[in-house]
Order: sequence, then C-alpha cells, then structure tokens
Amino acid sequence: MPVSPALRRLLRIRELEEEQRRLALESAAAQLNRMRSALAANVERDRKGRALVAESAKSGETPDRLAGVVETHLALCFEKVLTPRVASAELEAAALRREYLEKRVERRQAETLIRETEAQDEVESGRRAQQALDDWYGNRARQEPRERKPT
Repeated sequence: MPVSPALRRLLRIRELEEEQRRLALESAAAQLNRMRSALAANVERDRKGRALVAESAKSGETPDRLAGVVETHLALCFEKVLTPRVASAELEAAALRREYLEKRVERRQAETLIRETEAQDEVESGRRAQQALDDWYGNRARQEPRERKPT
C-alpha cells in the first residue's frame, strides 16, 4: 500500500513545526548570549569603578573617586536587574530546546513510518513480480509438453 498523502502532509507539518521551534530556540539562545555578555560587561564596569576608586585614593582626586563609586553602584544595580533576567532566559531556552527536541522526534517518527511503508511496498512489489514470473514460467512449462505431443 503506497504512502498516503495524509502521511506525507503530516511529515511536512512536522518539518515546519521543527523549523519554527529551531528558529525560536536560536533566537532565545542569542538573547541569552546577549544577556550574558551584558552581565560580563557589567562585571568589567564594576572592576573599572573599583580601580578608579583605588587610583583616586592614591592621587587624591575627588571627582575620580566619586565617578568610581557611581560606576560601582551602577554595576551593582545592573547586576540586580540582569541576574534574574539571565536565569529566566536560561529557563526559557531550556524549555524551547526541549520543545525543539520533541518536534524533531515527532518528525523522525513520521519519516520512519514513511520509510517503513515504502520498504514494505518495495518488498510486496518484489513478491508480486516474483509471483508473476513463477506463474509465467509454470504456464510455459505446462504448455511445452502439449506442443511436443503431436510430433
């Protein structure tokens, strides 16, 4: 029995769903990477602020000291905001990864079903061809003795 058009449509739908999930996962992963980069830049900002405070302590420059304190304070504020967002983005990316993998499994199952049906069709076709050859040969073998009797 040939593969039904409905099964081929199902495979196409599964492929499209998998592609959508993959794109969503890539987008979430890119967003997560941007957030992690912002967090890393924030750590650098904190380090520079602390270094500015340390330098101003040696040189006695009050504006540098104030700038360093403000930079350190801003880094702390950004960290308080970014850390939960990064955690949330990680959870979202994990959920999207799970959905993508589920859709990939569903697509592979549909592909396997189609391949098995096609293989079964091929085996059945081979059987029918062999049966036709056997019938032809059997008919030929029965007809040859009749043709030889009149001689």
